[in-house]
Amino acid sequence: MSRDPHRLEAFVLADDLVVDVYRVTARFPIAERFGLQSQSRRAAISVAANLVEGCARRSEREYLNFVGIAIGSASEVRYLLGLSARLGFVSENDANRLSGGYGRVIKALQSLVTSLTSPETRSPRPEARGP
Repeated sequence: MSRDPHRLEAFVLADDLVVDVYRVTARFPIAERFGLQSQSRRAAISVAANLVEGCARRSEREYLNFVGIAIGSASEVRYLLGLSARLGFVSENDANRLSGGYGRVIKALQSLVTSLTSPETRSPRPEARGP
């Protein structure tokens, strides 16, 4: 079963935010190229990439696992943005704006999990048959 990640609000938001994270982290000090800059970018990419990979998985269980990983990565980006602001690498305004965007991504992903695990949306399981 192939799902289209581009139809997910969470993916569209996360995909746009990756570009913003790249722009904001481009101003990091050179000493952070392989540290906080790289980690922030990888975590931002991970949100969208895990949704793409999850959508390509056959089972709902695998799909949910990748959505869960995307939630974790979005939370990681929020932390890294806050840390970057405290270190003076990004402005408070940029950190708050991007953090708010990732907050919206997390809410959309949590709604997706709820809809996928809700009894009304699950496919009925075939009855177990005896020998």
